[in-house]
Amino acid sequence: MGVEISLAGKAVLVTGGSRGVGAQTVRLFVQAGARVVFSYKSSQDAAAALVTACGGPDHCRAVQQELGSAEDGRALVDAATGIWGRLDALVANHGVWPSQDASIDTMAYGQWSETIAVNLDSVFGLVKAAVAHFKARPGTAHIVLVASTAAQRGEAFHADYAASKGALIALTKSLSSELASQGILVNCVAPGWIATDMSAPALATEAGRNNIFATIPLGRVATTAEIAGPILFLCSPWAGFISGEIMNVNGGAVLVG
Repeated sequence: MGVEISLAGKAVLVTGGSRGVGAQTVRLFVQAGARVVFSYKSSQDAAAALVTACGGPDHCRAVQQELGSAEDGRALVDAATGIWGRLDALVANHGVWPSQDASIDTMAYGQWSETIAVNLDSVFGLVKAAVAHFKARPGTAHIVLVASTAAQRGEAFHADYAASKGALIALTKSLSSELASQGILVNCVAPGWIATDMSAPALATEAGRNNIFATIPLGRVATTAEIAGPILFLCSPWAGFISGEIMNVNGGAVLVG
């Protein structure tokens, strides 16, 4: 007999789900028996293809939603709970990483504001609305915030991104202290470099790849499945005694919690 992760009967919201880590997370949750709503910003064709690949609208739904403010986050939770009539887990996976280096003295105010709005403000709105829903129904609920190694060791020329993801780690610990006693388990996955569209510019050249691989003891970047798997685990009954944890998934690059 094997060991399985089953989320049968659960309803899950995954943000930024049309591609990359988000899409792989959607697939895994559906395979585990959950019904999933995922958000996308503009990739309508990719979103539709993912719904089809996951078995159609009885198993998976896509919602087009900007996530640039707290109000956007609330609107998405309202849409998700309206689709399935309930919500058992929230995975805040979306985010932006401006790929061009910008020193702190040259970084545009607009870049800083946009990164914080997408990566942090919208997450506040998502969590606020989801927690209100979780408190209104019985049973354990799960929140997983996706941060980054940049949150733990900083990232030169990307202070906006590092600051926003660092805030998610602090938010995870604060929410766990506040909510664990009420059956709402809040955890964080902190990935390192991943083979996605977002990281493609940095990995496009041999020199760029060599510089990145040199910082990773495993000598490579992660696949999307290697990030989605830990996210699924943290929303499963197997993680029922884990709260406030920062799970590092980075090939050994950063060894802190």
